[in-house]
Amino acid sequence: MSTRNIVLLVVGAVVLFLGFSGCSGYNGLVQKDQNVKGKWANVESDYQRRSDLIPNLVNTVKGAANFEQETITQVIEARAKATQTTLSADDLSPDKIAAFQKAQGQLSGAIGRLLVSVERYPELKATEAFRDLQAQIEGTENRIKVSRNDFNAAVQDYNTSVKRFPMVLFTGMFGFTEKGFFTADAGAEKAPTVDFNK
Repeated sequence: MSTRNIVLLVVGAVVLFLGFSGCSGYNGLVQKDQNVKGKWANVESDYQRRSDLIPNLVNTVKGAANFEQETITQVIEARAKATQTTLSADDLSPDKIAAFQKAQGQLSGAIGRLLVSVERYPELKATEAFRDLQAQIEGTENRIKVSRNDFNAAVQDYNTSVKRFPMVLFTGMFGFTEKGFFTADAGAEKAPTVDFNK
């Protein structure tokens, strides 16, 4: 066998390997991308559930005499901002995930302040409607946490595949880019301070 034939054979084998890897890798990335989009839909659904519960919570709290109007206004404004901050499943870049998370974090903080404020109103805490809404919101917050964790796991799997050789050679050409994660909210490492004497 001549040197030329050996070179052609080696080049052919490399081209076949890269072609097979490219096709197989492309199909794998499409599957992982769809998985990320499905997990994102679950995250959005859980945040929407929370957003849908908030008007009922606010109306229940408004019924309490002398309840802090500023706290209710903060919840309403944070909800409006969170529902306006939308994100397409086709563009889950780290910057856009961070902006979405910031808006949702502001709403979480406002709800937390509202629930802490309720501690000063034993008559409100005693109502069945408030207790039911509080339980639903707490359950929804747990769902959101699970959905975010599932989303992050899917993104990690996808991002690893995007960066793995030989797919890294094709990902830009096929339009696959790294996706963003949910991260801990700023200040999450500090325990919240609750002061009922204010």
